[in-house]
Amino acid sequence: MRSKYLKNKKIKNLGNQLLNNKFHIDGVTKSQKELNKKPFRFDVINFIIKTLNKSIIYLEIGVRNPKDNFDKVNSKVKYSVDPGIENDENNVDFKITSDQFFKGLSEGKLLSKETKFDIIFIDGLHLAEQVFRDIKNSLKFLSEDGFIVLHDCNPPTEFHASETYKYTLSPAEGYWNGTTWKAFFKYRQKENLFSCCIDTDWGIGIISKKVNLGEPARISNPFFEYKILEENRKNSLNLISFEDFKSKF
Repeated sequence: MRSKYLKNKKIKNLGNQLLNNKFHIDGVTKSQKELNKKPFRFDVINFIIKTLNKSIIYLEIGVRNPKDNFDKVNSKVKYSVDPGIENDENNVDFKITSDQFFKGLSEGKLLSKETKFDIIFIDGLHLAEQVFRDIKNSLKFLSEDGFIVLHDCNPPTEFHASETYKYTLSPAEGYWNGTTWKAFFKYRQKENLFSCCIDTDWGIGIISKKVNLGEPARISNPFFEYKILEENRKNSLNLISFEDFKSKF
């Protein structure tokens, strides 16, 4: 009986420590703040579609639930890619990984080798190496006036930027941006591309070959340390408001 009492007391103490832990309080507070931000990613995508002022071809990498974003994109021609790890129904056009999709596209086995997408939305596996490949492959099939749009580029804490998705007892709880920011930051340093990150919906990264969205990143962060990102967030990501983004057009 005593051992059960001590066990329950220990659990209660651990719970109190969790509730009063500054990292958990900060994580929960910043998650809630992010959830309250607008516009959403589909709003940004639909704004870009309007600026292009033409019939576009849209590609979405990493769909999970089409109702979250894909179905809300105002394009008559659109394609979706997702291997279905998070959704058994997986109602997409290409039920494969993005690597397999781009390989098949390059070989002319999927659509046409000459296919060019006007907007490519990347929201697949949130790990830097994969996101980097997705950006690299997307640029090969992006129209000259097209845009790459990325979700989860602005993690509010280092816990949101973890490489581990399944650990939900962290201060980030179930919210996970992964290391997407690292791949975006790497491309932010390219002199031949324009890029910015809209400060909404966990950070919406935008890459363009043509529209001047801002200067490349000049921040030195060769080992992609979160602390350096935190100290230089605005310049590292070219973090801007949606209103400032709209003024670029």
